[in-house]
Amino acid sequence: MALNKITFNKPYLSGNETKYIEESVRSMKISGDGMFTKKCHAFFEVKYGFHKCLLTTSCTDALEMAAILIDIQAGDEVIMPSYTFVSTANAFVLRGAKIVFVDSLPDHPNMDVSKIEALITPKTKAIVPVHYGGVACDMDEIMSLAKTYNIFVIEDAAQAIDSFYKGKPLGGIGQLAAFSFHETKNIISGEGGMLVINDVQFAERAEIIREKGTNRSQFYRGEVDKYGWMDIGSSFLPSDIIAAFLFAQLENLDRIQEKRKQIWNLFYLKLVDTKNRGHFKFLEINETQTNNGHLFALIMNSIDDRTALIDFMRKEDVMPVFHYLSLHKSPYYQDKYEGGELENCDKFADTLLRLPFYHDLSIEDIEKITSLIIQFFDEK
Repeated sequence: MALNKITFNKPYLSGNETKYIEESVRSMKISGDGMFTKKCHAFFEVKYGFHKCLLTTSCTDALEMAAILIDIQAGDEVIMPSYTFVSTANAFVLRGAKIVFVDSLPDHPNMDVSKIEALITPKTKAIVPVHYGGVACDMDEIMSLAKTYNIFVIEDAAQAIDSFYKGKPLGGIGQLAAFSFHETKNIISGEGGMLVINDVQFAERAEIIREKGTNRSQFYRGEVDKYGWMDIGSSFLPSDIIAAFLFAQLENLDRIQEKRKQIWNLFYLKLVDTKNRGHFKFLEINETQTNNGHLFALIMNSIDDRTALIDFMRKEDVMPVFHYLSLHKSPYYQDKYEGGELENCDKFADTLLRLPFYHDLSIEDIEKITSLIIQFFDEK
């Protein structure tokens, strides 16, 4: 790898990660729910007002827990965007659900809420909005539909830490929510995730499901005198070593967020003139949403433009990437999909380009990335 290569992502260490890992090891409690796990839970519950938080080994596991909690059965239907990571769908498919895909908005990969109601049937069990790029879906409309039809809302907030909708934290609106701390996210622990329980009815069962279906957490708190097999479940809780790494990041969340937003703003300022000449579009953010600096994306005019720009930049050791492919056209699900064309989703699958974006991206790196993009279109 070239020394000056600008990769798509670089994990960021905020300072105390290895110190806290050592503290966790020295505590002699490095399995799940140790002192750093408890610190992480408290951080989110206090800062964002979430009712209950449970760290998991991944966002995927948090989604799988959510599917169990709402008792997904074979034949139940779950509405979600097709433009998302496979975990969003897999969590429910594993329980036997039929996935009903909804198209994206014309100007953003988020689900088009105006298309949801027509997809609701007596078998609909849940809506799973995905806050793409940390930008909120129209949660007022989604929650209104959910109330009208008595269905659950599970927020896929994998990319949405510290982002808000009309002043409400994302992940704190639906009955349940899932976050990711994968190394490509704003706040990381390598792998890792979190289930947020906003509806109190799920709190006790969530603990049991996370502990292999046992009430061991209640036993350790002294609430029961023995623990046993109470429910279905799996080993969803992470080592306290992972939580130790995560807590060091959470202590620096505001500083990390400020830096990422500065990077986002620099990209915007340097590319807005080229964008205004019609060479590509940005993902716009409206007054109900906030920008958490998760990613910076260009919406190209065609797949050919995107492919050519990727090739041009990679020859100069800059590594942009495209993102999701349409799940309804995936090899696994295309024969199971019964809906119509999802034109906007397919458009983003063909034209969305993510630029390198990470905490330590320097001004010089940003200058190189943006200059190459401008050069590409000037020479086109």
